[in-house]
Amino acid sequence: MQRLEDLHSMLLTEKRFRETPPINCQEEPRLHFYHRGDNIPIMTQGIWQVYRGYVQLETTHASGEEVLLGWAKPSAFFGRRLTRLELYEAKALSEVYLRWFFLSEIESSPPLTRLVLTHVSHRLQQTEALLAIAGQRRVEDRLNQLLLLLKAELGQSVAEGTRIPVRLTHQNLAGAIGTTRVTITRLLGKLQRYGYILFDRDRHIIINDDKFAELVLL
Repeated sequence: MQRLEDLHSMLLTEKRFRETPPINCQEEPRLHFYHRGDNIPIMTQGIWQVYRGYVQLETTHASGEEVLLGWAKPSAFFGRRLTRLELYEAKALSEVYLRWFFLSEIESSPPLTRLVLTHVSHRLQQTEALLAIAGQRRVEDRLNQLLLLLKAELGQSVAEGTRIPVRLTHQNLAGAIGTTRVTITRLLGKLQRYGYILFDRDRHIIINDDKFAELVLL
């Protein structure tokens, strides 16, 4: 009976975290706001949960090269306590609202602990997918697989296909797959020219699902 009650509580917790009504910071005093492009402070006393928006997680090598670790979307958790990396950075990819949880809160709530573990497991799968992409020899294949991962992780269905709801710069994409901004610009132009992708008026990438599926099978 206790396990059923815990499961019910966990499901209610996740449902509440996934709901995104209009923001009212007086009603949600725990929310912290960051603008697109802001660096989000990573502290050891607790972890963040994304309430609304998208966050990019990355690290930096001694050479100064940035390495993409993945993305945190609404309801996901991130923070220094969830990694062993010394350099662990988070950047807002859109306007972002975050909730802060102290470690003591998580440790005292079994449903919340299980929810955190669920999202940590998903982040591990994300990172493994990025490692597999980095192992592709051809830059074209790396870009195509990255777009498929973005579609799976962040994509929103629209009339034209699947829209990536964050504005990724060519440098963002280049850094993610270990190539140059010039190469990304050329390859995206080619994909757009042949109708595999298009851009909306806010410069978000929209993937033509049918045509793109044919491309990656070639």
